[in-house]
Amino acid sequence: MGRLAPRPLLLALLSLALCRGRVVRVPTGTLVRVVGTELVIPCNVSDYDGPSEQNFDWSFSSLGSSFVELASTWEVGFPAQLYQERLQRGEILLRRTANDAVELHIKNVQPSDQGHYKCSTPSTDATVQGNYEDTVQVKVLADSLHVGPSARPPPSLSLREGEPFELRCTAASASPLHTHLALLWELHRGPAGRNVLALTHEGRFHPGLGYEQRYHSGDVRLDTVGSDAYRLSVSRALSADQGSYRCIVSEWIAEQGNWQEIQEKAVEVATVVIQPTVLRAAVPKNVSVAEGKELDLTCNITTDRADDVRPEVTWSFSRTPDSTLPGSRVLARLDRDSLVHSSPHIALSHVDARSYHLLVRDVSKENSGYYFCHVSLWAPGHNRSWHKVAEAVSSPAGVGVTWLEPDYQVYLNASKVPGFADDPTELACRVVDTKSGEANVRFTVSWYYRMNRRSDDVVTSELLAVMDGDWTLKYGDRSKQRAQDGDFIFSKEHTDTFNFRIQRTTEEDRGNYYCVVSAWTKQRNNSWVKSKDVFSKPVNIFWALEDSVLVVKARQPKPFFAAGNTFEMTCKVSSKNIKSPRYSVLITAEKPVGDLSSPNETKYIISLDQDSVVKLENWTDASRVDGVVLEKVQEDEFRYRMYQTQVSDAGLYRCMVTAWSPVRGSLWREAATSLSNPIEIDFQTSGPIFNASVHSDTPSVIRGDLIKLFCIITVEGAALDPDDMAFDVSWFAVHSFGLDKAPVLLSSLDRKGIVTTSRRDWKSDLSLERVSVLEFLLQVHGSEDQDFGNYYCSVTPWVKSPTGSWQKEAEIHSKPVFITVKMDVLNAFKYPLLIGVGLSTVIGLLSCLIGYCSSHWCCKKEVQETRRERRRLMSMEMD
Repeated sequence: MGRLAPRPLLLALLSLALCRGRVVRVPTGTLVRVVGTELVIPCNVSDYDGPSEQNFDWSFSSLGSSFVELASTWEVGFPAQLYQERLQRGEILLRRTANDAVELHIKNVQPSDQGHYKCSTPSTDATVQGNYEDTVQVKVLADSLHVGPSARPPPSLSLREGEPFELRCTAASASPLHTHLALLWELHRGPAGRNVLALTHEGRFHPGLGYEQRYHSGDVRLDTVGSDAYRLSVSRALSADQGSYRCIVSEWIAEQGNWQEIQEKAVEVATVVIQPTVLRAAVPKNVSVAEGKELDLTCNITTDRADDVRPEVTWSFSRTPDSTLPGSRVLARLDRDSLVHSSPHIALSHVDARSYHLLVRDVSKENSGYYFCHVSLWAPGHNRSWHKVAEAVSSPAGVGVTWLEPDYQVYLNASKVPGFADDPTELACRVVDTKSGEANVRFTVSWYYRMNRRSDDVVTSELLAVMDGDWTLKYGDRSKQRAQDGDFIFSKEHTDTFNFRIQRTTEEDRGNYYCVVSAWTKQRNNSWVKSKDVFSKPVNIFWALEDSVLVVKARQPKPFFAAGNTFEMTCKVSSKNIKSPRYSVLITAEKPVGDLSSPNETKYIISLDQDSVVKLENWTDASRVDGVVLEKVQEDEFRYRMYQTQVSDAGLYRCMVTAWSPVRGSLWREAATSLSNPIEIDFQTSGPIFNASVHSDTPSVIRGDLIKLFCIITVEGAALDPDDMAFDVSWFAVHSFGLDKAPVLLSSLDRKGIVTTSRRDWKSDLSLERVSVLEFLLQVHGSEDQDFGNYYCSVTPWVKSPTGSWQKEAEIHSKPVFITVKMDVLNAFKYPLLIGVGLSTVIGLLSCLIGYCSSHWCCKKEVQETRRERRRLMSMEMD
């Protein structure tokens, strides 16, 4: 009873589990095993939600006896004494396959192991739900299966590929029960084995992986011979059939509709060795053939097979001696049915039993390379099938095609050489002494440029353009853009002449040029292959880079005397190292030395461009619009005239000439610019001297008052008639305490009496009038604060010359006078004070009125006065 005592730890764990009901299962039906085999009985629990691992007890009962403890997963002393030794030896063991599943293993089953086996799970459940044990019956049969090879020891069969072979093994069973045998042929090559063909216990055939097609074609068969022999037949042996063959037999029994494998035995039957077929293909190593002739190659085959085998011969071609590299192509093929597959100019013939010829007609340069002979031997199989028994590839046959190269010479000459930048350059590349006039030869050209170097440094050539065999022109990086712009022109004038033209040669284009003429030969497939290149000698395009020289000389053809006469100046131009120059002229004037009115001031008067278009530059005298003329006398000579000269025209006059070179049609490029020597206009006069001054009676005014400013002109020297004098008067103001700001033009009056007044942002007005012959009055009406500042006048005198023309004298400026504008304080505050007093009075009266109304109507309260006591003094005191 000790084995049934409670286990404290297990009971504690089981008491925590909440069981929904369990079902213990073992295999149904009867298990049949043969003596000496292994018995495996699985047991599992379903519908159980308990501890992490379920415990199992196994018991055994022989037929007609009670159950005896066999093994347990959790109690070491559980098994009976009868089975403890077998458990220790490992003949009986339990193997857990899951938390709720276990397997009972009995190795080397004995007849005494026949009986019933019970699997149970202990439980402490208060309520039994489901079943906690299950029983299975095991039958043990005597070993009555005999398996053996056809001969001992296993023979070793040596075969040639394609020959048939057979293997046999015997298998018989004397079991008292109705059993079936299953047989499997297995091939071993090394440690791994592969199934060849199997016969199942149900009488079905199953070919192994890779044997399906051979089985269905009848090449591999499995037959029975007699009552106990099984034969494996292979009609055509392959190299893959080499190895050790085993016959594996298993015995099966049907129990309640289910098949059980009760035992399995295997035996080594034979070792099959497949002898390789000797096959070699040989071709000649090196062959040379002339272009246009026939190429004849022979492939000799050597083999040790004399049976019914058929060769398949393939000729291939490659540019390299390695036939396995990509790029090889098949030329011709003779299949095993002796059918030839080739192109029209290639023939493949069978000369004798072991020789095959390849004939290539009309060979060309493209036929140079390596030729290979690929041979395959095919043996007939079952049901008219064929299989390859051997193959070989010959070593390469190197074929060189010799041809007659076109013989010609190439000459390059410069038909146009530039002397200056922007000149055109033209090169002609000619093919001469051509000795090959065949129609299958054409010529193309490539143009190259190489920079000049004074040192011995190696300079690489730059590709300008290259022409393909179909005369397609491709540009290099240096010439691509200029060719698209039309500056580089590549042309083919004649069959033997190629031209290259640079429309506008630049300094970067200087260097060596050469051409390469390529001869192209037409192939059989109408393609063109380059056969020869011939280089021309280089042509050097160079010109000395000398500085452009431009010289301009000015002279005065006629002496100049007094104002009012005509001034004339001619400019002669000479140039050097300038290509096809055309000149533009600009007349400039500078104040003479000693004139401090406008120091270092250069004035542009009139210009004439390279297309002879005249333009007035800074000549703004409206009365003398036609007073200056600039004309082209000759291609390199220009004349400037100024009519009715005035004293203000005094100065240094020069010709600024620019030389222009033509660039691509109507475009021009500036080549050089030069300035002529000065021609001076100097008036020696003893005329009057004019001075100007400003006077004001109102240097300080109140805002709104009138400002009066007088510009007074004084004349010193010779007395003049008032009708012979005129003045241009302009008034300026600097609205600041100093003269740091720019002056602002206020008003001007010209010598014809026309007044021009500038617009201003404030309200004061200006008026300018001539008071007397030498006095001019400027009035500012309604002066504002902004009118303060320094005021001065500018006077330009005009004097009538003895010839009757008006001469413009030098402009004079007066000294400034400062004008201040004050504010009238009384007038400024009079109206604001009156308005403030009036508003205060109105607001005070209004406040009194509102207070009276509020106290009289809104806050009035009637108080009933009680009767005072006679003691008035006391009453008042209380109040």
